[in-house]
Amino acid sequence: MSVSVIEQAKIQAQVLVPLVKALQAELGEARANALVRKALGDLYRGFGEEFWKAKNRDKHDPDLGKAVSSAFRTYGSDDALAYDVIEQTADAFAVDVTHCAYAEFYKALGEPELGFLLVCTSDFAVVEGFGPDIKLTRTQTIMQGASHCDFRYRRNDGGA
Repeated sequence: MSVSVIEQAKIQAQVLVPLVKALQAELGEARANALVRKALGDLYRGFGEEFWKAKNRDKHDPDLGKAVSSAFRTYGSDDALAYDVIEQTADAFAVDVTHCAYAEFYKALGEPELGFLLVCTSDFAVVEGFGPDIKLTRTQTIMQGASHCDFRYRRNDGGA
């Protein structure tokens, strides 16, 4: 039996929330959050590398839109996300997330700022794992009180 990503996040939160709060109390919020971002960033960058390799085995020209669309289906399983695809091409994927069970969960815990730290910031590290030519832009999140999350993935020309 496989466990959905939202259920994994809820299980992880049982350990990570008290751990991060203890680190914040001991080291101060800024230092603790930087440490957590670095540790989780390294982990999620590795997840991104593995995902990208698995989705693009034996492909000379990987399709960004198909790969990221697949990831959204996985992270959105069990009604965890509702979203509208704005653009999907071989070089771009743009989506607005209009419902986020991850944000609801952390808000119910009274810890949306930790939800942002533990869930939302990982999105950028995962994309770093895709390689230097793929970039993510996001200007707002439901976790931080916005009406929607605006994910914009793009392949840059020249790998810059």
